[in-house]
Amino acid sequence: MNDSVYVGNAGRDAPLDRGWLLGHFKGAGDPRHSEAVEIKWGVHPRGDERSQWVRGEERTALLVLISGRFRVELPGRSVLLEEQGDYVVWGHGVDHSWCAEEESTVLTVRWPSVPGYAVAAEGPGPGAAPTQR
Repeated sequence: MNDSVYVGNAGRDAPLDRGWLLGHFKGAGDPRHSEAVEIKWGVHPRGDERSQWVRGEERTALLVLISGRFRVELPGRSVLLEEQGDYVVWGHGVDHSWCAEEESTVLTVRWPSVPGYAVAAEGPGPGAAPTQR
């Protein structure tokens, strides 16, 4: 067995880490650990939306529609992904948000993999440190 190989299923693995399959947040000994890139398998019910905009983006991102109808909001522009394979790329300094207009599955690739940007999960309340995805 080679510890530098991981075989999984995005549909089963994604819910274990809020959709993220690969990135800085995986353990150092895990083959899915990377400081160069992050990959997410996002499954979103109709109406699911990011609760707040990402501001001060420091990464480049590629979001590809696998299924459904998914809207990405960018400053002064709204991009609708509605045909399998539709994608959008945005870079450093581009704020963004999103909404699933229909049940949607999207693949997101971001680089580099750096902490930050996650909306804090419900639980600890005001003053809690934000999560790192």
